[in-house]
Amino acid sequence: MTADTARRRPSTASRRVGYGVSAAINIVALYLVNVWPGWDAAPFLTEQTTDVIPLVNASLLAGVIVSLAQLVHDPQWLVALGSMTTTAIGTLSLIRMWQVFPFDFGGTSFDWPLATRVFLAVCIVGSIAGFAVQAVALVGALREDSDRTRRLT
Repeated sequence: MTADTARRRPSTASRRVGYGVSAAINIVALYLVNVWPGWDAAPFLTEQTTDVIPLVNASLLAGVIVSLAQLVHDPQWLVALGSMTTTAIGTLSLIRMWQVFPFDFGGTSFDWPLATRVFLAVCIVGSIAGFAVQAVALVGALREDSDRTRRLT
């Protein structure tokens, strides 16, 4: 496998399908959380969930906006920047969930609060790592664009 083969992007059509599916999933999630059945239909969420919903909504809305923007134009630098943006907002949402912890699992024999905290911690660490990976991808994409521009002049 050559370096060019390893870095080949999927076709434009398949990328656009992915962006469209991503936007649709985020729109459906916004609807489910805010309209029907609404976050308050989940029996393990407390009233403190209202302290988290704005960031969750911001994360989902950012996902919609980034996906729709990429449907129109998706150079690698924009994809990396969009991923960094959505990951940053999502990470803030996860951190807020950790702080507020709007969950009540009742009196079960399994330690759901601990399992949820571990899950949130893994998600936060993974999001931070993902942000770093996308930052490197952004720098690489900008460097490639710069090199390509220099070769053309």
